[in-house]
Amino acid sequence: MTDAVKAPRAGTGSASVVLLCLLAGLLLTACWHLTQGTSGVGPADFLDALLGRDQAHGATASTMEIITGSRIPRLAAGIAVGFALGVAGALLQSLARNAMAAPDTLAVTGGAYFAVTLVAALGLSVPLWASGITAFLGGLVAAGLVLALAGGAGTSTTRLILAGSAVALALQAATSTLLILYSEETTSLFAWGSGSLSQLGLRAFWQVAPVVLVATVCGLLLARRLDLLSAGDDAASVLGVPVRSTRAVGTVLAVLLTSASVTLAGPIGFVGLCAPVLVRLLGRLVPTLNRHVVLLPAAGLVGALVVVVADVVVRAALGADAAMSVPTGVTTTIAGAVVMVLLARGGRDSGPTRRPPGATVTIRSRLRFLVVLVLLLALTVGATVVGLLAGHQWLYTGDIVAWLQNQGIPLVQFALDERAPRVGAAVLAGGALALAGTFVQATCRNPLAEPGILGITGGAGVGAVIVVTGLSAGWSGGTSAAASTTTMLIAATIGSLVAFGLVYGLAWRHGIDTDRLVLIGIGVWYGSVSLSTFLLVRSNPWDTPRIYTWLSGSTYGRSWEQVVPVAVALAVAIPIAFMVRRELDLLTLDEDTPRLVGVSSERVRLLILLTAAVLTAMAVSAVGVVGFVGLVAPHIARALVGGRAVRVVPVAILVGALLLVVADAIGRAAISPAQIPAGLVVALIGAPYFIFLLARSRP
Repeated sequence: MTDAVKAPRAGTGSASVVLLCLLAGLLLTACWHLTQGTSGVGPADFLDALLGRDQAHGATASTMEIITGSRIPRLAAGIAVGFALGVAGALLQSLARNAMAAPDTLAVTGGAYFAVTLVAALGLSVPLWASGITAFLGGLVAAGLVLALAGGAGTSTTRLILAGSAVALALQAATSTLLILYSEETTSLFAWGSGSLSQLGLRAFWQVAPVVLVATVCGLLLARRLDLLSAGDDAASVLGVPVRSTRAVGTVLAVLLTSASVTLAGPIGFVGLCAPVLVRLLGRLVPTLNRHVVLLPAAGLVGALVVVVADVVVRAALGADAAMSVPTGVTTTIAGAVVMVLLARGGRDSGPTRRPPGATVTIRSRLRFLVVLVLLLALTVGATVVGLLAGHQWLYTGDIVAWLQNQGIPLVQFALDERAPRVGAAVLAGGALALAGTFVQATCRNPLAEPGILGITGGAGVGAVIVVTGLSAGWSGGTSAAASTTTMLIAATIGSLVAFGLVYGLAWRHGIDTDRLVLIGIGVWYGSVSLSTFLLVRSNPWDTPRIYTWLSGSTYGRSWEQVVPVAVALAVAIPIAFMVRRELDLLTLDEDTPRLVGVSSERVRLLILLTAAVLTAMAVSAVGVVGFVGLVAPHIARALVGGRAVRVVPVAILVGALLLVVADAIGRAAISPAQIPAGLVVALIGAPYFIFLLARSRP
């Protein structure tokens, strides 16, 4: 029996004290929150207003009017959102019996955000209640898909997070595409998409608050069932708990709470992960907190505290004016990423990580390998030529010949001068990401891993964004392209290596456990994405579309100076890959086999992952943050030519190059003259494939 079942009922007094302390802490934080703002109304003015000594501030508004018209709505939104996400996270963790289940890791938040963005992109003007229903349906579909792919409750932590990350990435790519294509209809949704507590009044709060209250009460009515369900499905069934209906109702309530939160303030990340975890940790000291009748409201209060404290800290650190541009969700996501890393480092996986059937080591004939290699080479060359021809103005192959001879009309020359570096960047960066993915999957023995999931791509992105935002803020046109390219290259490399070192160091505990490595990498990835968003929203708003497009993975405006480093990195990494081909084959088997044949697995793993980090950094500096190439290309290569590294490496490189150059051509030509970033096209293709892999390996 679990602690929740064994918790003594006589200890409700201790739980009441904890709840009262949380309520008192929230009240004190709320008072501090009300003293912050952009109007100059400080603590003394706030105290005067409470005591009835209201004094005018300016010509039009009194202190109390400022507090009731601006500050109270923001505070009310923070409390409602935090409470809803805290209760939702507690429900999802109990239903999945997994400490890492949350609205974010189960893609509920992503599904709700996508549904709201889709409605806005279609130009539909809907009332708040209809927007809430839209978010609810989107979140419900996303949660159901993740749980189905992961294999239901009791699945391994790694599998659950991988499924949630895959669906979340697919939804993020689709949402980003809508934000770019329908920029006018979805204006302001980018900042809102990171979680914003800014409110125009209490009207939205009063419409959402009853939903949160009713859903919480319904959750409390399920408390006894949830207590028994924590002992396991079989034990709960014997005790008379209808397991399936309980899980279905609980999931619907969690999604309803999350959709209410998204409707009110946008996707505020990881509160649903942090709050229940903190309460369960406190439950080690006060066991009655493990009973759901206490756990749910406690998680809600802690969630409200997390959101309000995050808002208070940001405004205290940056000032109210500067903090207006920083979404609260960025702060909470970074905090949640830290909690996720700590959980992954200190916990144990709840089950084995299953690999899809296609990832098993198979043997293919040499003839098949040569045929596949020649066909892929021909397809890549053909796609490269099509990439040079495609665009707003389609060219002819004769134009390419004339361009190579430095002849032809100026318009064609200009078009090819612009397209050639883009195509070159796509080909080389695709190959680099594919090779990096091959390295990562081999060392992690997980065919669903890729550089982005291990945080390497996110770290490179943070380094590059620091440079981009710094250049746009401090360099007003006097810097040469080569200098800025070199700076970005160095920053991306440092960022990827720092992220890699952080993930590898945190995952090390008397050796490397591959599941722990993946989970910590995902946590670092979430944190780096939020940090990039923070830098983005703090930068020059005129540069936001350009930087956001680059973060989505784009070849727009590439130059040969950005392409050469990727070529150099590939030229160095490919020989390394063939030098360690035997070690790569051994690492894909298990931990014991390399040691038995005298291979130092830790040294080889470190060398391979370092090479993958550098390859990723070079690719990010050339084409921005592109996901899924490192996942899809190695898997397709293994399916085509078997599992031997000596064959997988060249085939994966060609598949990666082909995939990215085709995605770039589609992005430039599909809705010309508008363009879709290549990274989004790849994600829209790769995410369903990732979901397909998970579905095939479902237990």
